[in-house]
Amino acid sequence: MIEPAIKTTLTLPTQEVFYRLYRFDSAPPRRLLLLHGGGVAGKITWGGILPHLRHWNEILVPDLRGTGKTRYPDHKEHGFEAEEVVADLNALLDHLAWEKFDLGGYSYGGLIAMLLKATRPAAVENTYLLEPALLGKMSDEESIRSRELILHAAKRLRELENVGEGLELFLDAVAPNRSRGSKNEEIIRERLSHRPAGLACAIECVSHAAKRLDRKQLIKAQANVSSFIGGRSHPAVYQLCQEIAASRHDWACHLIQGADHALPFQKPEVIAELMNADLAPNPRGTEKD
Repeated sequence: MIEPAIKTTLTLPTQEVFYRLYRFDSAPPRRLLLLHGGGVAGKITWGGILPHLRHWNEILVPDLRGTGKTRYPDHKEHGFEAEEVVADLNALLDHLAWEKFDLGGYSYGGLIAMLLKATRPAAVENTYLLEPALLGKMSDEESIRSRELILHAAKRLRELENVGEGLELFLDAVAPNRSRGSKNEEIIRERLSHRPAGLACAIECVSHAAKRLDRKQLIKAQANVSSFIGGRSHPAVYQLCQEIAASRHDWACHLIQGADHALPFQKPEVIAELMNADLAPNPRGTEKD
């Protein structure tokens, strides 16, 4: 396991932002910011990928609101909006004087990454999106059913006696084709149980964003994107990714076979290999076992 060179907290008026800054002296001088998904902190989400990355000498991995060691000053769980998470990151980037960097985001963190790119277009060079929230193309009926399910999950996650049910509902919403009852699912449940009310806040944050953000404009604001989709995820997610890639020269879509929404935990080496290839002279592929 890689130990970070820096492990500390940036204290802001409304949030204590915990982060890890990894340094690799043998890598080229290039920076990378990685944002985790809801419920599982940065170190665990990216821990399997980090050892295999070759093109970045500084990698910043913060814990986002509702997750890990990032908390409100009173250490209680409060709701928040996506723009507030972006503001935390902007403050952290200013604090560290990061003016140019690549950006990766998974699920909830993928949504935040897209918003961050929209607010700092000149700062972000390449973007890596792992099943980012909002990039689905379900029918209206499916979208309504999924939204109702995940908001019901959030409600249950706030009730101590119903956390188990809340986790089941959440997993049903984000990974309906997962291997149920497996050791991997047991590990995922244990990780998600760390801050269930914080996970509920992240779920509600994404749900609020989905209602009011203009998805087309948010996609338009992105540039130099590599997107990663699990082969066992909802086919509409990959379909939309393919449609975007077909209409733009700066968007690549990678299907990760054998993975579902939990792809950074299931296929870390494959994802790292594709991220490395993104900065190599060879063309990028679109499908990987």
